[in-house]
Amino acid sequence: MSRTKFTITWFVTWLFVIGWCVGGAHAAAPPTAAPDLKVLAIETFLADIAQNVAGERLTVESLIPIGLDPHSFEPTPGDVRRVAESQVLILHGAGMEEFLAPILEQAGGEQQIIEAAAGLAFRTPPAADSDLHEHGDPHFWLDPTRVITYVVNIRDGLSAADPDGALEYARNAAAYISQLESLDRWITEQVQQIPPEHRLLVTNHESFGYFADRYGFQVVGTVIPSVSTGASPSAQQMAQLIEHIRETGAPAIFLETGTNPQLAEQIAADAGVKVVTELFTHSITEPGGAAPTYIAMMEYNTRAIVEALK
Repeated sequence: MSRTKFTITWFVTWLFVIGWCVGGAHAAAPPTAAPDLKVLAIETFLADIAQNVAGERLTVESLIPIGLDPHSFEPTPGDVRRVAESQVLILHGAGMEEFLAPILEQAGGEQQIIEAAAGLAFRTPPAADSDLHEHGDPHFWLDPTRVITYVVNIRDGLSAADPDGALEYARNAAAYISQLESLDRWITEQVQQIPPEHRLLVTNHESFGYFADRYGFQVVGTVIPSVSTGASPSAQQMAQLIEHIRETGAPAIFLETGTNPQLAEQIAADAGVKVVTELFTHSITEPGGAAPTYIAMMEYNTRAIVEALK
């Protein structure tokens, strides 16, 4: 081999080695191994929101089974055991889980607790609504822009429990927040199909206040005048609701899944309006159902409301 050819070959080889070294030095570090963390969220919709932040790194399970109302949930000894065995516990907060305090006392342990709704302020209730003044309305999640706060709190909590996954949680959270913002725009567009004077909601209990505030609805009244489904209306309260429905011209009463429709059907018959059933508010569905995720739940409810009121 001539001296010139040898020099060129050596120079090309040298460039290849240098390029490989530099490229390798700047290559992204491989992802760290997923930690063996048991993450438990209280509600099914909250587990879905948290899973979007956790991504493929962690599995988030829910304490309350699909289809059950958190307001009436009665934990079993097995539920206490699941809480005790969890290392990260994601609760909604804001007074939503009144049943949880004794469970935590029984369970013991040192779970890291993430309160999804931390930092959110209760809406200002009507002056006459004593129940909302006393307890506050915890149903923040029916306004997707408020769920962004959930995502931030969950992102920060998971990052504290698993620092090696912080970048992944941040990336997942940013992507999910973008989906929530798109959902908010979509709901706004759908609601435009309803004339403003027809945006009247009568619901089973005090749960749609944040949805109404966000999208320009008026809450005419509720079958159960409470933030909890465990309360019962008096005969006077039912008569007042019937009168208010007639006065405002609200065309429907909206019921959530798992609700006994008897009271609503009686009120609807007396007021001359229809009953719209099967809204999903406190629980998502199985994967093959109508609302298998939080976002699908909000889309389903919006379509049902718009169809009934437009």
